[in-house]
Amino acid sequence: MLLTFLGGLVVVGLVVYLFYILMWGGSIMIWWRDVMIIGFIVGLSIPVGRYIAAVMAGEKVWLSAVLKPVEKRIYRVLGYQDTPAEMSGRQFVLAIVVFSLMSLFVVMGVLMTQQWLPFNPNHVHNVPWDLALNTAMSFVTNTDWQAYSGETAMSYLSQFAVLTTQNFASAAVGVAALLAVIRGFSRKESQTVGNFWVDITRFTLYVLVPLSIVLTLLMVSQGAVQNFAPNHVVQGILLPSGPASSQFAISLLGSNGGGFFGANAAALFHNPTGLSNLFESVAIVLLPAALVVMFGQMVGRRQAMVIYAVMLGLLVLAVIGTTLSELHLGQHVTDVAGSTALEGENVVNGIGLSALWNTLSTAVSNWSVNASLDIFTPLGGLIPMLLMQLGEIVFGGVGSGLYGMLSFVLLTVFISGLMVGRTPEYLGKKIAAYDMKMVALAILLPPVLTLVSTGIAVSWPGIRSSLTNTGAHGFSEILYGFSSMGNNNGSSFAGFNGDQLMVNVVGAVLMGCTRFVPLLAMVYLGVNCRFSHGKVRRI
Repeated sequence: MLLTFLGGLVVVGLVVYLFYILMWGGSIMIWWRDVMIIGFIVGLSIPVGRYIAAVMAGEKVWLSAVLKPVEKRIYRVLGYQDTPAEMSGRQFVLAIVVFSLMSLFVVMGVLMTQQWLPFNPNHVHNVPWDLALNTAMSFVTNTDWQAYSGETAMSYLSQFAVLTTQNFASAAVGVAALLAVIRGFSRKESQTVGNFWVDITRFTLYVLVPLSIVLTLLMVSQGAVQNFAPNHVVQGILLPSGPASSQFAISLLGSNGGGFFGANAAALFHNPTGLSNLFESVAIVLLPAALVVMFGQMVGRRQAMVIYAVMLGLLVLAVIGTTLSELHLGQHVTDVAGSTALEGENVVNGIGLSALWNTLSTAVSNWSVNASLDIFTPLGGLIPMLLMQLGEIVFGGVGSGLYGMLSFVLLTVFISGLMVGRTPEYLGKKIAAYDMKMVALAILLPPVLTLVSTGIAVSWPGIRSSLTNTGAHGFSEILYGFSSMGNNNGSSFAGFNGDQLMVNVVGAVLMGCTRFVPLLAMVYLGVNCRFSHGKVRRI
């Protein structure tokens, strides 16, 4: 019955999609480009997902000849003579906490001393402690909320040495947590959940680094910036430079989204052509979608197909809603191709690709934008906000999106089992009270803390002075900002000044709690798993 319902949902979405294509024939190119990009994402996610499953299982892949010696050398640096032994659940959790805390302190230390460190050709000053705390927590938690403009506030060392590094590290931590959950489902009896250091090393070395190199080269070939030259001012206009493409590539692939420049992918220095926009749009969702395929390789394809179909169906419906709203409810201008574009959107890409990008980036835990969200129509802004408030489970962040969706699956199975009087089970695992406590933490904590933080912000004296709009839209700017931080997204309506003491401190606490409490809760859920089903692929 569940499969029938989910299949029907996808079919209905596709029928609605085709209906509107036929109704608005003049916009058929917009829809065709959407179909093409989503098709690329689906098509590439299957081989990439299978490759990731092989890598994380320690199998030989086509890059092993080059990267296996590097992997072993990394283990030796960490103090191991061979591949590290697997960890208990407590050791795995402790490794996540220690690694993340060390990352937080290192990032803060560099940001607060960047004025005196090398690679600072623009002579930027040290970052104040509250902004440094907020930024460090943001990048460590894979949120990449940025209350600053990178080209004027950050040195090149801060950008490529700590922020870019955290784009790799935070994505790998999310995948390591996901693997702990998957091992809980896939193993019949085990006192261990894998090794944290092995997981982050393999995912970074075999997956993130090669894909980032390829995407960086593709972006540079289209004219994106990648150098160490200082910024230039021409006729009063700042022309930023720097090692931008390498950071932006991993920020997209790792579902981080933080940009080297304040305008992010709306800047021509990041996203200069329609072809670069295609590459980057696919990169946003590629790994989150591929991890669902990896899940199927490890626990069973049927379960993964159901989850993949639900995520894809919701994504298609969200794209349709956002695009239609921008096409038919907004104030339009003429773009460079002579067609219509909504005021404030990227006129190089037009309405369709601007709406698609911002839907993808809020479905995934990725704050990158290629247009100004503040001028989207009410419905066009509501759908991205809703995607974040769902917990970003429509593919979601790298690792976090899938274990977030699994928490909803377990909740649904538990309630359904109670309704029919059967012991709830999923993949042969009996769902007990402890498991539901962990699921409740993962599902309920982010929205509760988001609402509390929003309440603090709207009650704060002088908060109106930080808004560019008043009334309902001003409230939406605040709610969107804290929804973004509370769901590890990082995007904003751009009308809310986030660089103030209250927002920086409250936001840092919010990002830390809503990232690590659900993450650790899901790891403990995986540790608690005990099953009775047959042979599965062990990792």
